[in-house]
Amino acid sequence: MTLLLRDAERAAHLQRLSSELAARFRADAARADAAGELSEASMAALKASGYPALTVPTRLGGLGATLLEVAQTQETLGSGDASAALIAAMNAHLLGSLAESGGWSQALYAEVCRASVERGALANSLASEPELGSPSRGGLPATRAEQVPGGWHVSGRKTWSTGVRALDFLVVSAATPQEQVWRFVIPSAAPGVSIQPTWSGSLSLRASGSDDVLLEEVFVPDSHAIPPTPSHPAGSAWFWTAVAATYLGVGQAALDALKAYAWERVPTALGQPIATLPKVQEAAGRMELELLAARSVLHAVCHEWSEQPGGRAALLPRLAAAKSLCTNAAVSVTDQALRVAGGAALTASLPLERLLRDARAGLTHPPSDEQALAMLGRGVLERE
Repeated sequence: MTLLLRDAERAAHLQRLSSELAARFRADAARADAAGELSEASMAALKASGYPALTVPTRLGGLGATLLEVAQTQETLGSGDASAALIAAMNAHLLGSLAESGGWSQALYAEVCRASVERGALANSLASEPELGSPSRGGLPATRAEQVPGGWHVSGRKTWSTGVRALDFLVVSAATPQEQVWRFVIPSAAPGVSIQPTWSGSLSLRASGSDDVLLEEVFVPDSHAIPPTPSHPAGSAWFWTAVAATYLGVGQAALDALKAYAWERVPTALGQPIATLPKVQEAAGRMELELLAARSVLHAVCHEWSEQPGGRAALLPRLAAAKSLCTNAAVSVTDQALRVAGGAALTASLPLERLLRDARAGLTHPPSDEQALAMLGRGVLERE
């Protein structure tokens, strides 16, 4: 009974934390999107909330959230603002996956975790580059790391640096002269780090501040250099889950916005809200079913992840498929919401046009739909 009570209190705390933060995100989402800039108010709220310590292990003072809890809280944040929620997601998946996979020295991991607990510090992995594109497709980064006395000099350009102006730590991948890919944990204020504003005018996530980062002979001490480590299923699992849940929240926000509009909209010829029309009710039911199905699959696989620590690699195809299902559900639901709302959805009076644009970004995160389905299909077709 005590354990159940503790679990209920924890669930209520996480729900309250994410709901309050989502409300703060929502309050500035439209303005930040219109301005095409990172929301300082949302980032200040994020850092002050304690959410950056969500996936920090309890032994280091964090909340020690499970994969399922990250799915639940990130969906709530995504319903507030995709741009701000994605910045939170990048930090959550990085620290959560490292808790399972290791790969960093204990001292370095503890340093970053303590900063998240004590001052709401945020970290993100910077891996994409102009020529390389996403590292998920393979290839060596153009960013170079040269060994010098006491450490390394890192030089290069990184793209898609989500939330970079709010970050405290940059986890940068770079190739050594031996063509090995190392990672380097760099304070965002380190000499030689500069931000190039390249994100203005983007289709989606206009308030995510995903600008380019230039690194010019940035010195990184040996203690903050991470040599190549064997791949671990946790890296993909936590990233895919955090991304899937964030965009699922965008789809939920679209349905919520449509519901509010459907009760407010009373055409003269109808004399009652359009929410009473069977056609609108059918559309809302279809949208709800898509979200329910995607959420159920994601949560089921996340639950299995926690219950089967010995067989997690076998769950990766299903997590990849869940990511595909969730992001496509968000695209479908936002599109349907605009169709039902009609012309009003094209204006800033409703958040639907922003939600439609943001939902599209979910398709660009790895794994792509074809990769996810191929992973799942290979498992189906394996000979026993």
